[in-house]
Amino acid sequence: MSILGLKKKQPKTFKVKVITMDAEMEFSCEVKWKGKDLFDLVCRTVGLRETWFFGLRYTVKDTYAWLKPEKRVLDQEVPKDSPITFHFLAKFFPEKVEEELVQEITQHLFFLQVKKQILDEEIFCSPEASVLLASYAVQAKYGDYDPNFHKPGFLAQDELLPKRVLMQYQMTADMWEEKITAWYAEHRGIARDEAEMDYLKIAQDLEMYGVSYFAITQNKRDTDLLLGVDAQGLHIYSPNSKLSPNKSFPWSGIRNISYSEKEFTIKPLDKKKDVFKFYSSQLRVNKLILQLCIGNHDLFMRRRKVDSIEVQQMKAQAKEEKARKKVERQILAREKQMREEAERAKEEMERRLFQLQDEARLANEALLRSEETADLLAEKAQIAEEEAKLLAHKAAEAEQERQRLEVTAMKTKEEKRLMEQKMREAEQLAVKLVEQSERRSKEADHLKQDLTEAKDAERRAKQKLLEITKTTYPLIAAYSTPPPPPPPEAADAAYDSSSARLDFKDSDMKRLSMEIERERLEYMEKSKHLQDQLKELKSEIESLKLEEQQQQAGLYSLRGEARGYAPEALYIPHSNRNSAYMSQMAFFEEV
Repeated sequence: MSILGLKKKQPKTFKVKVITMDAEMEFSCEVKWKGKDLFDLVCRTVGLRETWFFGLRYTVKDTYAWLKPEKRVLDQEVPKDSPITFHFLAKFFPEKVEEELVQEITQHLFFLQVKKQILDEEIFCSPEASVLLASYAVQAKYGDYDPNFHKPGFLAQDELLPKRVLMQYQMTADMWEEKITAWYAEHRGIARDEAEMDYLKIAQDLEMYGVSYFAITQNKRDTDLLLGVDAQGLHIYSPNSKLSPNKSFPWSGIRNISYSEKEFTIKPLDKKKDVFKFYSSQLRVNKLILQLCIGNHDLFMRRRKVDSIEVQQMKAQAKEEKARKKVERQILAREKQMREEAERAKEEMERRLFQLQDEARLANEALLRSEETADLLAEKAQIAEEEAKLLAHKAAEAEQERQRLEVTAMKTKEEKRLMEQKMREAEQLAVKLVEQSERRSKEADHLKQDLTEAKDAERRAKQKLLEITKTTYPLIAAYSTPPPPPPPEAADAAYDSSSARLDFKDSDMKRLSMEIERERLEYMEKSKHLQDQLKELKSEIESLKLEEQQQQAGLYSLRGEARGYAPEALYIPHSNRNSAYMSQMAFFEEV
């Protein structure tokens, strides 16, 4: 067979792109493939076995439709694009997610789809429930909360809350993140599949969960209504309220649903109840409503029956898988705990090692400092020993000097005593001299008085002599004859007697004057001698005071050096010791 013949026999294909909630896939499909062939290929690729919940949805003009499994793909109203785009989504929702969703991939796909519907506000959710659901979504994505790793701002790029909730409150992104993180921290230890299941268990209680809404009118009055189709049954809503239905028809109470062109008829199981009719303007929408009603009713009836062998096997396998994963998670948790404990122990050991190293370093530094201090202390001790020796030597010298000064002081005291004795003797001598001078003064006064009396007597004698001479002279003149001259011997005798009296008086006066002058000279000599002695005594006292001050200063200086005091700090008062000397000197100076 030629190569050309092989090429002619190759089937024709077309490109298909399938978008799941977390991936995009492209396939090459044969032209003769039906919708079931493409759907099975996608399920095998994804690994999904619970296929009855899902379908391939495509967009037709202003609405959407689900790919029919029994018809060829290209025979349906699919887009003519290449590749043809389909969305692999959940077509029917379970009543109880925990009981009906068996596979983990099924749970994950439902979780992603419901989360997107909540964020797109296709399902109404209160702010409190939105924050709680967001915390489970974060737990499923990031795992356990770790404050060291999950720093503030780690959720800045994640879309976790509906825009309506963000606009409803005047809160910043950081405030919302703080609230979500507070709940997220409490989910520690929850695995990803458990967090997704907890998310779905909360979401299935929302009023708009799993409901497909269609615009309808009732009877000929053209009253606008909304038809809701979900796993529980059919619900009639007001156009402005999708939360609380005006009327509900559970699947268990519906006997039949039929439509002819635009008219739908719901026949209750209870024949006493009225038949409900409504109208839909689009035939394509009517077919979609009928398709969803049939599928939800079939699943409703299927839930009330015993599970098929396939479902039982799936549940058993899922149970085993969950048990195995639980054991693995427990083992992993134990290993994680042991690893954390080991890491903590390691960190503790490292911390302890660093601490010991620091202690060793500090000990080495302390040892070095101790050695340096010891060397320094040894040097100081040597210096102190030398200083002690020097001080001992100085102390010995000071002791010798003190003894010498004591001896000198004793000598000084003896000299002082002798000086005081000399001073007392000088005082006594001065007293005697004063007494003698007073006595001499008195004697001189007496002599002066005697001299004055002698001069007075001489003056009176001369006066009397003159008077006698005046009285005798007239008698001689009256007789006019001179008396006979006396004999020469008598005249000489008379003259000698008068001259003798005069000479006697003159000699006494001279002698007295000479004695007075001699006594004055002797007194002056004694006074001069006493003054010389006083000056000599004063100079000796001054020299003794100066020597005593020098000796006392030397003694205190040596004592201060021996005790470690500076000689500059010494002060020796002399006023008390010199007062006696000064008083004595004043006395002598007065003398």
